[in-house]
Amino acid sequence: MVFSSLLFLFVFLPAVWLLYWLSPRRGKNLILFLASLVFYAWGEPVYIILMLISTVTDYSFGLLLSKPEWGPKRRKAIVVASVIVNLALLSYFKYADFAIRNVNALIGTDIPLTELALPIGISFYTFQSMSYIIDVYRGTAKAQRNWIDFGTFVALFPQLVAGPIVQYNTIAEQLRERRVTIELFAEGVKRFIIGLAKKVLLANNIGLLWHAIADMDAGTLPVLTAWLGIIAFAFQIYFDFSGYSDMAIGLGLMFGFRFNENFNKPYTAQSITDFWRRWHISLGNWFRDYVYIPLGGNRKGLPRQLRNILIVWVLTGIWHGAAWNFMLWGLYFGVILAFEKWVGLRLLAEAPRWIRHLYASLLILLGWVLFAFDELPKVGAYLKAMFGLNGQAVWNEETVYFAYTNAILLLILVLASMAWGRKAAKEAAAGNTGSVAGSLRLLAGSVWLMLLFLLSVSYLVDATFNPFLYFRF
Repeated sequence: MVFSSLLFLFVFLPAVWLLYWLSPRRGKNLILFLASLVFYAWGEPVYIILMLISTVTDYSFGLLLSKPEWGPKRRKAIVVASVIVNLALLSYFKYADFAIRNVNALIGTDIPLTELALPIGISFYTFQSMSYIIDVYRGTAKAQRNWIDFGTFVALFPQLVAGPIVQYNTIAEQLRERRVTIELFAEGVKRFIIGLAKKVLLANNIGLLWHAIADMDAGTLPVLTAWLGIIAFAFQIYFDFSGYSDMAIGLGLMFGFRFNENFNKPYTAQSITDFWRRWHISLGNWFRDYVYIPLGGNRKGLPRQLRNILIVWVLTGIWHGAAWNFMLWGLYFGVILAFEKWVGLRLLAEAPRWIRHLYASLLILLGWVLFAFDELPKVGAYLKAMFGLNGQAVWNEETVYFAYTNAILLLILVLASMAWGRKAAKEAAAGNTGSVAGSLRLLAGSVWLMLLFLLSVSYLVDATFNPFLYFRF
């Protein structure tokens, strides 16, 4: 993992950049497409075939949808066929063993598991490919007639592994025409370094605390140790995923692409509705545009709207993983969001800001317990520990040790996840070069970014703990 990361940073990426810059405008997408296939093969070469099948299938369906002589029934049949093919591939590789285990447990059969490795990024590129067909069907995008351009969209390596999910209609024009300026490239480098630092300096280090606590017997955990653990997990998953998103957005800028933002200070949320407008924005937008609105959205009365919210959130949970805890996690947030839509937001509007923030934070942390443990008995045991139902003390010497040794890191994480931490980082990395103060600020920002990069690389070289939380999604 460490060697692969260093090879990507210092060999693969510079080589792709060089070929991209030297190639003529019409050859740039070919370079990116081939580089993306090499990147994908890096992880699991055999699954290139799967990606190419998905690419060729949806490219062909898109061309069929562009035929003016085909009526509504044929066009709808094409969309249905595309959705079936895409979801069948995703379901087989991601959910087949989960279904087999449950059938075996339910009726006592002994059906063998497929034991297939999950193809890297399959959840992300499947949703992207489906967005293309639906956009073409709706008329919000034209069918792509250049197979290389379409393959670049599906396989684009900067955001292939962990998003953000790119809807076709947001990037169609950029596939055809884009320019990379020095300013855009520099902006991309800054964003990439910040994302890398989030991942390896913040997420990985707080992840050590989470894993130390999660590996302990939940029946022996003091209350404050359990809460400290889930707070650590909340920061780990945020800086892990937002770090990858920042790196993807930064890489996109280096090649002239502007991907939509995927996070907007989610831990400053004042409600769960507010939280999900800020967390994994691209996934929320996908389900809103392609599931919630087609189901009727909020146009057919409150009962139908609440039903639609629950359907979307059960599907969101299933999208994240093939385990019952993910389904319950989705249902948990679906119920809360339905309640807020029904009456909760009106009640919250009358509460002080700190009460709203505390309400959202507590529900988010409880939700992360469901998300963190695949096995439901572990979920129950950890929740008992958090509320002192396991018969343990409020804290012990180990609690104090965990808090003391991670106090500075936790303070940095709080500052970095809040508005003022982000504002300070932006001000440090930017400046008005038209003045001496602006030039000094720009120099200081550049030095700071270089320091972050060197520290991140040093950590990668030395560290043995470098998990990839969103690999399984």
